[in-house]
Amino acid sequence: MTTYYIVLGIVVALVLWLIAIYNSLIRLKNQTQEAWSDIDVQLKRRYDLIPNLVETVKGYMSHEANVLTKVTEARSRAMQVTDPTQKAEAENALSDTLKSLFAVTENYPDLKASQNFLQLQDEISDTENKIQAARRFYNGNVRDFNTKLQVFPNNIIAGFLKFTAFSFFEVGSEKERENVQVKF
Repeated sequence: MTTYYIVLGIVVALVLWLIAIYNSLIRLKNQTQEAWSDIDVQLKRRYDLIPNLVETVKGYMSHEANVLTKVTEARSRAMQVTDPTQKAEAENALSDTLKSLFAVTENYPDLKASQNFLQLQDEISDTENKIQAARRFYNGNVRDFNTKLQVFPNNIIAGFLKFTAFSFFEVGSEKERENVQVKF
């Protein structure tokens, strides 16, 4: 009879251990998905600001229609992508076009003095900072989840339960990884 209780105790402990691993995987997966949602919220905010920025700049920059077109196209592409890896690439391209837009505005003193433009530029800058923070938060959650998936014996259980790793939201272009050149 004691052998029965020992075996039953081992089985119960094993089941509780499996439940604990499963629950921790689900918790980390949900946190990672929530972190991705936080990125989406900030990206939506940026998407909403860009048309206002383009409209504000349009009147001043009639000669720079190409830059405005690139910003609008990059925004459209970024809004359509859902895969995290492709989303990161599209967002990096959008950031690059916004940087080029702000660089071109340096040639228009009246535009730089426009209160509406300055406010939109501040809003976009603030949003970019929030996007960076959301990316770091997401990548931290991805790291924790993927680590949990890869350690033994969790990897066996996670594989059996069909859990898959998340992709990091990474810098896409080599241009963004280069050292900044400061010239006076």
